[in-house]
Amino acid sequence: MTELLIIKPSSLGDIVHALQVATSLKAQHAGLRISWVVREIFAPIVRACEAVDHVYVFERAGGAKGFLKLTKEIRKTKFDYVFDMQGLLRTGLMTSRALATKKVGRSDAREMSGIFYDQKVALPPDGDRSHALDVLLQFCPVIGAKPELRGTLKFREVDSLNLRFADSRGGGKPIVMFPDSRRAEKCWGGFKQLTEMILREDKTRKVVWAGSNYVHDRGAYKPEQFFNLTGNTSLVSLPALIKRADWVISNDSGPMHLAAALGVRVMGIFGPTDPRLFGPYPLNGPTNFVVQAPVGDLKLLSAKDVYARFQKIRARLK
Repeated sequence: MTELLIIKPSSLGDIVHALQVATSLKAQHAGLRISWVVREIFAPIVRACEAVDHVYVFERAGGAKGFLKLTKEIRKTKFDYVFDMQGLLRTGLMTSRALATKKVGRSDAREMSGIFYDQKVALPPDGDRSHALDVLLQFCPVIGAKPELRGTLKFREVDSLNLRFADSRGGGKPIVMFPDSRRAEKCWGGFKQLTEMILREDKTRKVVWAGSNYVHDRGAYKPEQFFNLTGNTSLVSLPALIKRADWVISNDSGPMHLAAALGVRVMGIFGPTDPRLFGPYPLNGPTNFVVQAPVGDLKLLSAKDVYARFQKIRARLK
C-alpha cells in the first residue's frame, strides 16, 4: 500500500482539478491510498469523491490552535509521499509537519513554501502559460504515472429523487446556470436576460440557477420553467445536479470546471481571466465551449451575443 497525502485546501475549481489528478493516479497506480487536506467549506465534495480515502479538515478560522490540532492528526500516519498542490506558506508548513519519505511541491510555489519540499515538479512545456490542470498533472510522474487524465471522476451517489424538481416537463434535462463566481470581476451580469431568451424560445425548457450565494430572480419566470437554487446548493449534491443537466452555462467558476470534468456540455463565460489557462479542460474537448468578453470586460458582453453563440453551438451539435 502506497500512502499519499494531497494538500489542496481551496478553491473549488482548483480542488476539482486536483480530484481529476487523484483519479488518474488511482487508475494508474495499484494499491494507492489517498488522504487529503481541505478547507472545511470544500470538505463535502472531497469526501464524496471515490478517489479519496481519507479527509483532514483544515479550519481556516481555527488559528494556531486549530493548525496544531490538524498537524497532530496528520502526523499519526507515515506517508510515502506528500504532494503540496497549493504552494502557499500555510500548505508548506503543513508539508513540513507531515511524516513522509518524500515531500513534493510546485516549482511555482509562493510565499517561500518551496523550502519545505524535497522535490519540485517542473512546469509543463508551455511553462506559466500552461492550463492549471496541466500544471497539477506534473505531479503524476513522481509516483511513476503518466501526466495525463486516466479513469473517470466519480462521486458517491446521493439520493437523486430530490433533484427531480430540476427536470423539464416531460422529464427533459434542464439548463443549469451558475450566475455567481468567487471573484466579482468574473461575474457576468447577463444571466437574467439570457434565461428569458432561452425560456421564450422553448416553453418546455427548464432553467435552474444554482450556486452557493443567493442571486435574486425577482419572480420574473414561470415556476414550471424555472427554479432558483442559488444560496441553497450543497456541495454534496452538486455533481448529481450537474450530471442531470443538458447544458451548464457558467461564469469562470468551480462548477464550470466540475461540469467539464464530468463530461457535461458546458459554456464558460470569461472576462479578465484567460480561458487558455483556466477554461473548461480540455479547451478543444467536444463538450467544452467558451465565450470571451471583448477586451476581457464582461460589461461589454451582451446577453444577445451569448445567446447567439449558444444557439450556434447547439445547431452545430445536432
